[in-house]
Amino acid sequence: MAAAARHSTLDFLLSAPADCNAVLKGLQPVFQEQGMTETIHNWEDHGYLATYINKNGSFSNLRIYPHGLVLVDLQSHSDDVKGRDEIDHLLNKIEERMKELFHSSIKRVKRLPAIVRGGAIDRYWPTADGRLVEYDIDEVVYDEESPYQNIKILHSKQFGNILILSGDVNLAESDLAYTQAIMGSGKEDYTGKEVLILGGGDGGILYEIVKLKPKMVTMVEIDQMVIDGCRKYMRKTCGDVLDNLKGECYQILIEDCVPVLKRYAKEGRMFDYVINDLTAVPISTSPEEDSTWEFLRLILDLSMKVLKHDGKYFTQGNCINLTEALTLYEEQLGRLYCPVEFSKETVCVPSYMELWVFYTIWKTRTEV
Repeated sequence: MAAAARHSTLDFLLSAPADCNAVLKGLQPVFQEQGMTETIHNWEDHGYLATYINKNGSFSNLRIYPHGLVLVDLQSHSDDVKGRDEIDHLLNKIEERMKELFHSSIKRVKRLPAIVRGGAIDRYWPTADGRLVEYDIDEVVYDEESPYQNIKILHSKQFGNILILSGDVNLAESDLAYTQAIMGSGKEDYTGKEVLILGGGDGGILYEIVKLKPKMVTMVEIDQMVIDGCRKYMRKTCGDVLDNLKGECYQILIEDCVPVLKRYAKEGRMFDYVINDLTAVPISTSPEEDSTWEFLRLILDLSMKVLKHDGKYFTQGNCINLTEALTLYEEQLGRLYCPVEFSKETVCVPSYMELWVFYTIWKTRTEV
């Protein structure tokens, strides 16, 4: 396999407008010492872009903005220690030279860890609110395409195995806080209760509820391959509950939950708790255009039809920073076939690296 590309950056923010020509002339010798070929683009009022190409395939872009921002981007294919040392040496020389030339006017110097692109292990996953996070992933444990989604289980040194579905971080072995929150944060008595779990293929919710001696838990998960992967590689989360589709107080249905909910509603079957672990609140703020919102409203309505009058519905919301999407979700709750009330809490889910909102929803007590 070819070596991955390493993208290194070095930024300088000057406290005064930059003399673009002086910056260029000052740094040219550093690149020339490396035997790099130079190409210069000059935009009169917009500064310089200098590109330096090395014989080994690495290259560097030097962008000098007149307002005082100087950016160095360096990309290389070398993945060995010697190659990384050479890159570090070049960046160190550039930083030293800039400090010699503009010491009194340098407001900030910023060098970020290198971004590795095209590596055998993908360590970069965005948060729900669009920030880039680099995880300490050291192994691809499981990577399969099901008829419904891409399923990855990656090993993190901090968080244990992490389930990632179609690019979204779902749950890590460290994330008991998520499971507890979507079950009511320890405030509920599940003893002798009827519980319906929508989704939950990682087995975490089922495993924790079974411990609480419910009458019966029905879990409806559409993707058998999620269950297969988690049964083998997420056992700290699911224990042994995924080993069999039926247990003393639970059953797992490998089905689409929508027809199941419709069937239960028609039969008049009711539950004390419905836990929706299917999907987070959509990031899109156009509910009339986004099919995920339509699906979400359908699930809410059907769930209310199978929820006992004094029952509770638990679900995740999304990242606390997505205030517009969360507000829109709360507006949808006012459009259901029956009036409902809700409460919410914010929980730190370790592998998400962001605060996450969870909802408890119940039928308004006057509703018959």
